Amino acid sequence: MTAARMTGFVETLPPLRGRVQADAPLAPFTWFRAGGAAEALVRPADADDLSGFLAALPHEIPVHVIGACSNLIVRDGGLPGVTIRLARGFSTITPEADGIIAGAASLDVTVAEHAAEAGLTGLEFLSGIPGSIGGAVTMNAGAYGGDMASVLDWAEIVTRSGEQRRLLGPQLAFAYRHAALPAGAVVTRVRLRGTRGAPALIATRMAEIKAAREASQPVRARTGGSTFRNPDGMKAWELIDAAGCRGLTRGGAMVSEKHCNFLINTGSATAADIEGLGEEVRRRVLATTGVTLHWEIRRIGMPAVSPFTVMTKDVAPTDGDPS
Repeated sequence: MTAARMTGFVETLPPLRGRVQADAPLAPFTWFRAGGAAEALVRPADADDLSGFLAALPHEIPVHVIGACSNLIVRDGGLPGVTIRLARGFSTITPEADGIIAGAASLDVTVAEHAAEAGLTGLEFLSGIPGSIGGAVTMNAGAYGGDMASVLDWAEIVTRSGEQRRLLGPQLAFAYRHAALPAGAVVTRVRLRGTRGAPALIATRMAEIKAAREASQPVRARTGGSTFRNPDGMKAWELIDAAGCRGLTRGGAMVSEKHCNFLINTGSATAADIEGLGEEVRRRVLATTGVTLHWEIRRIGMPAVSPFTVMTKDVAPTDGDPS
């Protein structure tokens, strides 16, 4: 993707009140701090702006949606087409008597803090989930005894064709790390249920979650959260440990010694290092235990290809996960 092509492509996009950036580096947005650039990074001003843009965008142009990028690998070759990132116009948080309305770009921990300040309990679990509310809905994020399926009243979305819709919680047919959103839909705003609670007890619970997370996870490292889904009745980290992968390295990537279902960029890792290490972990776990691990981290984009690199079909297997 040359600079000339980038500029030309951006000039063909539908009008937008927000911002459009050609050849936009995405590594600074990702928690891994690795990966390629977006051919066009689009930051709409609000839901109406997003709706009009998608309605006018030709359907043959690929569209990717990123949020806080806490559970994401952007491959080194970058993202062709349009990458949408919701920002300031999607971060309003409004507490109500029995719940909270939050824009999709709001960070999970920030929503939990607003709920606590309003004396609402039931949303403390969000303080232990890195990422944004839009992503939490998309993957039915959960931890510390709670998940989005149990608290979501409704989610507002913009479809790939530009239609704005409100979906009730049951319409999303939540499952483990999955929500049945229409293909290409972008979550823009949600309402989460809460109940009145004692502020001191809410604060205590959030402090417990923070302490538990810091004690068990490499929270200060360049990581992407839980790498693999827990198989039914099993813990992914136990399988990884049993396969001897704790501390395993590839290039600048390493399996965390603190929690081996976390991959870490030690400072120089490429996205290929991180994804390749994950695939090696999957291979060793399957060989040792007979269990196939499935990615929880999303992997999107194109691998980097140099004149000295020959790509093979097994470079980036997806095992049915989104990529």
